[in-house]
Amino acid sequence: MHLHIRVAIALAAAAITTGSLAQDTLFDVTEQSILDLQQAQSDGRVTSREIVRQYLARIRAYDRSGPSLNAMVVLNPRALQEAEQLDHERRTRGPRGPLHGIPVVIKDNFLTKDMPTSGGTLALATFRPQSDAYQVERLRRAGAVVLGKTTLHELAAGITTISSLTGITRNPYDLTRVPGGSSGGTAVAVAASFAAAGMGSDTCGSIRIPAGNLNLVGLRVTRGLSSRAGVIPLSSTQDEAGPLARSVMDLALLLDATVGEDPNDPVTTGSRLHIPASYAQAIRGASLHGKRIGVLASLFGHAPEDAEVAGILRKALDAMKAQGAELVEISVADLDELMRDGSVIAHEFKFDLANFLQRQPGAPIRSLQEIIDGGLDHEQLEAVLRLRNATKERNSPAYRAALAKQGELKARMIATMLTERLDAVAYPVLRRKAVRIGDVQTGFTCQLSANSGLPALSVPAGFTDDGVPVGMEFMGQPYQEAGLLRLAHAWEQVSRPRRVPFSTPPLVAGDAPQPLKFRTATAPAGQTGARVDFTYEATTGTLQYEASLQALSANDLIAVTLQRGSPDRPGPVIGHLLRQGQSAGRASMQLPYRDRIDLAAGRLFLHVYTRQSPLGAGRAPVELPGAGTAQTMIPAAMPEAAL
Repeated sequence: MHLHIRVAIALAAAAITTGSLAQDTLFDVTEQSILDLQQAQSDGRVTSREIVRQYLARIRAYDRSGPSLNAMVVLNPRALQEAEQLDHERRTRGPRGPLHGIPVVIKDNFLTKDMPTSGGTLALATFRPQSDAYQVERLRRAGAVVLGKTTLHELAAGITTISSLTGITRNPYDLTRVPGGSSGGTAVAVAASFAAAGMGSDTCGSIRIPAGNLNLVGLRVTRGLSSRAGVIPLSSTQDEAGPLARSVMDLALLLDATVGEDPNDPVTTGSRLHIPASYAQAIRGASLHGKRIGVLASLFGHAPEDAEVAGILRKALDAMKAQGAELVEISVADLDELMRDGSVIAHEFKFDLANFLQRQPGAPIRSLQEIIDGGLDHEQLEAVLRLRNATKERNSPAYRAALAKQGELKARMIATMLTERLDAVAYPVLRRKAVRIGDVQTGFTCQLSANSGLPALSVPAGFTDDGVPVGMEFMGQPYQEAGLLRLAHAWEQVSRPRRVPFSTPPLVAGDAPQPLKFRTATAPAGQTGARVDFTYEATTGTLQYEASLQALSANDLIAVTLQRGSPDRPGPVIGHLLRQGQSAGRASMQLPYRDRIDLAAGRLFLHVYTRQSPLGAGRAPVELPGAGTAQTMIPAAMPEAAL
C-alpha cells in the first residue's frame, strides 16, 4: 500500500479517536481531474463554490502552514463570489464548457486586472494592471475561476523559484529541494491540489522543468501558437505561455481554451490554420503502438551524476517499447555547438522589459536599472540581472549570430525528424534531479526547444530512489502539439505515473491532519527497557520523540536506537534516541523518503542496548496508530503534561 494511503488511514483513525472528524465529505477535490470536477458539478454532487472553498482550505493548510510550500502570492478575493455566479449560470443557462466553474492558478507574471502582478519582484509588489493577459481573459471567458497568483523565480529569470518578494518555494515531494522554475509556484500549486491546473511561462524550461520536478505534464508550444500579450517579458523571441496539469487531458482542456490568434501578439498570425477543433478530443484512443521515438542520446549526459536520471528514462523508454513503440537512437550534427550561445535572453531582456513597463500606466518602475538601483531584487539574481542590464544594444553581432544558430537548429531538428520519420524526440527535462534549496541546478536541456521554437512536452518518467520526480521531454515538429499529447496520453494510460506528494494529504474536517501521537515500549511496564512517546507530523515528515528508561539505570545504557528491520531480522541504525549516560531525552528528526516509507510499512524498530546485553536488550516495532496492536494511542488533544 502506498505511503500516503497508509498515513491517511492512520490520520483518519486518529481523528475518529479524538472526535475531531466531522461527517464524511461527499466530495474531496484532492487529485480530482477537470472532467471529474465538471461531472460532479453536472451531477449536483458539488458546486463551484464548494470546490473553491476546498481549494482555499488546502492552501490555508499547506501553503504558509504545515510544509510551508510558499506557492501562492495572492488569492482572488472574489473567487467565492465568482464561483457562486457561475453556479447560478449553470442552473439557469447551463455550463459554458469543460472549464465552467473550474478553479485555476496563474503565474504572477500574467497581468490580472483584479489582482496585483508582481513578476516576483519587490519593485512590482503593488502594480495593479488595468486589463487581463490574453490567456487569462480566455480562461475567464471559458468559465474558469482564477483562484490566485503563484510564485515564480524573480522576473522569470531562473529555474529554481526564489524571489525578492516571496523568498523560496519548496518541492512538496522533498521539502529540502527546489520545485524548479521559473513557473515553480504554479507547478507546486497544481501538484499539491491547490487548484485543478495552472498557467506558466517558458523562456528556457520554465514550464517543463518544474513539471518534470513535480510529476506533472507541462507544454511549451510552437512559437506563435499562443499569445504572450500581457505576460511580463523575458525574451520576446523565446517567451511562450501555457498550461501545467496533473494529467494530459487536463492540459489539453486548458490548451483548447487559450490558443489562438491575437492581434496584440503578431507572432500568432496564422496560428488558426494549425489548431485542431479540440486537443482534448484529439488525444482520445491514443496508443503507443507503432510510434517512432527518436532517443537523443547526447542530451542524456555522460557524467556519473547523469546516470541516475538517464537510467530512469531508459527504463521508461523500454516500457514504451514493450507497448509497441519503436525506439530510434538519433544524433544531430553539431548539436552542442548550435545550442551553445544560441539563447537571446541576455540580448533582449533589458529592452523588452523596459518596453513592457513603459506601456503600463500603473507600473511603479520603468526599467531594470531602477530595480537594481533600488535593491529590489534577490541576492541570487543580482549578478545575472546586472549582467543583462549591461547590454548596450539589442541588435549586436552576437545577437544576430544567436538568431542564426536558432534558425539552423530548428532546420536540423525538423530534418532529423522527417528523415527518421519520428513522432517525437525524447530526452531528459533535466539530466540531474532537483537540487537542494540553495544549490545551483545543472544538467538542463531546455535550450533545444526554446532556441528552435519547436514544441516540447514534459511528462513524468518516474522517481529516484529517494522519491524525487523525474521528467522526460517529447519534442515534435512545428504545430504538432496534438501528436505530442497523444503520445503522452498513451504513455500515461500505460504507466499511471501520478503520485501524490506526501506533504499535502487530504484534509480532515477541512483542516490539515493533526499530528499522530503514539507510544512504543521495548518491554512491559515496570520491566527493563525503554519507552518512547512519538509525535509524527505527516505533512513535514517530522518525527518528534520523548524517550525514557524503564527500570534501567543510565549507567547501564549503551544506546536506545531507531533501526530498520523486519519482525524476524534487525536492520541498520538510522538514529539515536538516547545515548550512554542518558536516562531521558527529547528531540525531533526529519525523516527522508525511505524512512517515511519504512515507518508507514512497519519497518522501523526501537532497540535498547545495555552493558549487560550489548548485542540487544529489547526490540519493539514502531507502528503508526491503527497499523498494529503493540502501542497505546495517545489522543492528540491530551495536554503534553499528561503524557
